[in-house]
Amino acid sequence: MVMPRFVRPKEGDSESSPDLYVANCGPAVGLQFDTIASAFSSFGEVKGVYAADESGARVIVSFLEPASAHSAFIALNDRPCPHLGGRSLHIRHSILQPPSSRGMASVPVSLNASDLNIPGLYLFHDFISAVEEEQLLQAVDTGSWISLSKRRVQHYGYKFCYDTRNVDTKQHLGALPSFVSFILERISLSPDIPEKLDLDQLTVNEYPPGVGLSPHIDTHSAFEGLIFSLSLAGPCIMEFRRYTAGSWAPKTASISDTEVENPNSCSEVSRKAIYLPPRSMLLLSGEARCAWHHYIPHHKIDKVNETMIRRGSRRVSFTFRKVRRGPCQCEFPQYCDSQSQT
Repeated sequence: MVMPRFVRPKEGDSESSPDLYVANCGPAVGLQFDTIASAFSSFGEVKGVYAADESGARVIVSFLEPASAHSAFIALNDRPCPHLGGRSLHIRHSILQPPSSRGMASVPVSLNASDLNIPGLYLFHDFISAVEEEQLLQAVDTGSWISLSKRRVQHYGYKFCYDTRNVDTKQHLGALPSFVSFILERISLSPDIPEKLDLDQLTVNEYPPGVGLSPHIDTHSAFEGLIFSLSLAGPCIMEFRRYTAGSWAPKTASISDTEVENPNSCSEVSRKAIYLPPRSMLLLSGEARCAWHHYIPHHKIDKVNETMIRRGSRRVSFTFRKVRRGPCQCEFPQYCDSQSQT
């Protein structure tokens, strides 16, 4: 399904539209869609209330009749609404624009990895406690951040080179910091983790609101088969994309690139999404690690089922990996840089 898109009508067409764009109104300011619909229903039958954008503070109120929309506009524009806590609303007429053939289709968001049926994908909820989360954040905030175009990072063990999407094994930064020792021990003792690795590389990412991650597969020749990602401070949605061999090839881009490739330009692509709450540990292994692109949409608010969830003032991730010392010999040569070079 393509999300409806509403635009400002041409001059003279305003009163013929049953739809209103309403600012200073939405989940981000404490007003749920059913509450908004109830408040506007005094002017006529409301067909629905939709998010106007990703802010969570602007909505579309869609009436059955244009006259109802115009009455609501006259009564409420730039005036306090008594049924919405006296909040002043900024309203304009809007019209539904037919969806573009290039529009992004929405993807259902799962809460558990097992629902996605991607081999090798695991999500462990509450892998750490809230106290441990705060201690980890305090530890990295005393360290030195490296600024990228949209976010900040820290590297431990080995530095990740974004230009080559690889590591220089000759430049060892030392052992992983002591403040993550309990995480490494917890990973090694977990009966749910399919194999054990001596993890020796850690990248800490700090994402401000609205910043995500471009679709990519971690370079096969750089890291072994298990990748762990611990989410701290704020939630996000992660999308996974599996492209049929030969049907799509990702462009070369830095990991800080915010341009999102349009998967609908390829007719053979599977897309699945999962919600990553704070303190959860995501594990990519096997097919999930080697054959599925993972991607964090550049949103400030994520829609999870019918709930709008605002991302925090920051999201921090700890990504643990094992540096590979030889070529990758995985079962997915079409996605493998080691095997494509042989």
